[in-house]
Amino acid sequence: MTSEQITNTGSVMADHGSIQTPAQTQLRQNGSSNGGPSERKRDLRWRPAMLHPASLRVLLPWLTSIIGIASALCLVIAWFPSTVWNTPIVSSDAPAHYYFIRRLLDEGLGAALHLWPHNSFYPPLFHVCAYFVIKIAALFGVQCSIYAAFNITWIIASGVIFPSGMLVLCRYFLQRWNHGNPISRISQASPTSESSSVSESSNVSNQQVSSAVNRQYNATFDATFVLQNLIGLFVPVLAVSSVCHPYGLLNAGPLIAFGFATSLLPFLIAATLRLFDAIAAREHIVKWLAITAIAGVVCLVAHPRIAFTYALILVPFIVLRLPWKLILGAFIAMCVGAVAFVALMLTSFKSDRWANPASWFHSHQPSKNLWESISFCFTDGLDGFPAILFALLLIAGTVAAFVCAFRRAAVRSSDSLSAAVSTVAPAFAADADALVSDAAVSLVSASDLPAASCSDTADVSLSAPSEPSRPRRNDRLRDVIALTAAFLLVTLVYVCTVTLVGALPNIISAPWYRDENRIMTMLPLVALPLLVIGVNALSECVSVCAASASFVPSASSFSAKSSASSVPSLSSASAVSSVKNVSFASNWIGPIAAFLVIAILAVSAQIVCPSRTAARDAIIAHSSLNQSDPNEQLTEQKITVLRKVMERTGTQATIISDPLNGSMYAETLFNASMLYPIINARTDVPSVPFGRVETAFASGDGQQVLGTVCPLTDAPEYFLTMGDQAQSLQSFPYRAQYDSFHNEELIDAYVDGGTLVKVADYSQYGQGWALYRFGCAD
Repeated sequence: MTSEQITNTGSVMADHGSIQTPAQTQLRQNGSSNGGPSERKRDLRWRPAMLHPASLRVLLPWLTSIIGIASALCLVIAWFPSTVWNTPIVSSDAPAHYYFIRRLLDEGLGAALHLWPHNSFYPPLFHVCAYFVIKIAALFGVQCSIYAAFNITWIIASGVIFPSGMLVLCRYFLQRWNHGNPISRISQASPTSESSSVSESSNVSNQQVSSAVNRQYNATFDATFVLQNLIGLFVPVLAVSSVCHPYGLLNAGPLIAFGFATSLLPFLIAATLRLFDAIAAREHIVKWLAITAIAGVVCLVAHPRIAFTYALILVPFIVLRLPWKLILGAFIAMCVGAVAFVALMLTSFKSDRWANPASWFHSHQPSKNLWESISFCFTDGLDGFPAILFALLLIAGTVAAFVCAFRRAAVRSSDSLSAAVSTVAPAFAADADALVSDAAVSLVSASDLPAASCSDTADVSLSAPSEPSRPRRNDRLRDVIALTAAFLLVTLVYVCTVTLVGALPNIISAPWYRDENRIMTMLPLVALPLLVIGVNALSECVSVCAASASFVPSASSFSAKSSASSVPSLSSASAVSSVKNVSFASNWIGPIAAFLVIAILAVSAQIVCPSRTAARDAIIAHSSLNQSDPNEQLTEQKITVLRKVMERTGTQATIISDPLNGSMYAETLFNASMLYPIINARTDVPSVPFGRVETAFASGDGQQVLGTVCPLTDAPEYFLTMGDQAQSLQSFPYRAQYDSFHNEELIDAYVDGGTLVKVADYSQYGQGWALYRFGCAD
């Protein structure tokens, strides 16, 4: 050996001449350089960066999560129309939600199980949350109106709960995607006491290379960890960038309860997938089963129909992730649920068209052509440049994810084959000891870098110790296939809803009432996780290309080994130099590119957003009292009349009026007791007054009217006319049931017969507007 080799060898020799492990060598070197205990304490005190990596791994996910969710909340608040804080949203479903909150305030939480006017169940979770907002505000001496509580609850659900759930869901897929730390493979290739046949100089050389390779893979670990958190920084922002959810449902109806359930759904999906992991590993099954059950109950209390969205998205994961017995059980449960749903529809809604699916939703009209509906899905409802960028990233990322997933599967198959060969051929054990010294160099060779970068990225899961201990194969491939299948299923349902007509599209979209707004909410749930996985895969591919281009060892970097082996290897100096040269390119080019692309997408989606702006403008128009049509639901004149009516009748008297003329809003505006506080009080339910009152009033028989109306309450009963039904409610399918309430000839006949007595005339606000009192003997 040369003097330099002797010197290097001495650094790894113990006092008695035995070879030490690299960890022991590093420990001795650290000890000799740091001096005594006092000097080491001083060094630790003045070098807090030594503890920085561990602290960073704990703090960075929390920091990026807080920043991302706070940004999403700010975007939702900035978008929210300011006009609806003091006036209601004038739309079809809005009065019902306001009424449900009012009923909770009047009757307490006990009313949560029978919120409908006819005391049947309606999903109460959103309204219970609004109720608590009012009660909590009262504790601090703040009087919070029903409309303000409604808005605050919506903002929290849309700006905090939904982006948080999407972040949890996307990070789950990222953790599975980045599962498998290559550092452990390198540590297995380090020299042991059994490799004494290897020369001392070769040992020292390979220790240097192994150390350099470990540094490179530590850099890979850091780069992947940073990439995951940078992507996590923008997931909450992208979750609230699309008009699909949450903005669309506030304008459509608003469909508040279904939207609230959709905001909760990502947590249920993530918990279910964790349960699948636990089943595969046979660990913590009870824990995740309980968490999934609790999340499921919460979502069902928010809105039971969210179960259809949940089942549609989970079907591919059930098929690819569960044992066949559980797959069979899950599909049996789905069939039982489908039969129960059909039975409920048949018994709840009477129709002569059930046997002819082509006649279902007969008033539905397609709103987009085939290209428009498909492109809407691939762009996640974004507009302009952000839509194009989203679609390109989604498609390219999905292709890259499949490539990386197949590559990893191939590498794992190769590793399994190598393990089998080593098991059945123990005669090669001696050669294996000799090849150990070359393992570190081979890992960073030009041919192996793509495999290391694309198939075995470092595990960035913060909960690595709690991950299932049993090995899982082809996780990447299964996730990509399942996410792609879920996205295509959602696309199919959307296309059937907005483009296709006929029996089959009606059956497919029936669980969502063939309503475009409900189905739109599913797109971010599948498109965002697929985009995140795709961007992560694109980052790996970019890193692979950069590494392959920069790692080109020259012929002079090769040196012959000892005479015992004829296999060429990189010399330690050239190998270390090559690793250092390739480290930045192979580890950081991809994350930087991914960060820039996601940042551009997230920022541009806030600049180019005509769909969101249109939804906001529509809500502002709905909440405006300056309407050109005097018969619209709420106008300045109708607000004035309703206020005057309440001054005369008080809050205890029962007021009957056509709810489609806007009178139903008096329930929450002035705490009136309206017999019809919502547009659909359900006349087909037995033992309720609504159908009987309508039938009696339409009969023309004054005695029948009084005999039906007067026993309703002990307080006086009034009748209010405020013109015809609003044009914005003409889509209500049961509007004809209220026709008698604005039949002027019938009303005049009841006045002439003494059934009705006019007590106030409001004709200066609208033709025929007046308040009458029923001629009950009270």
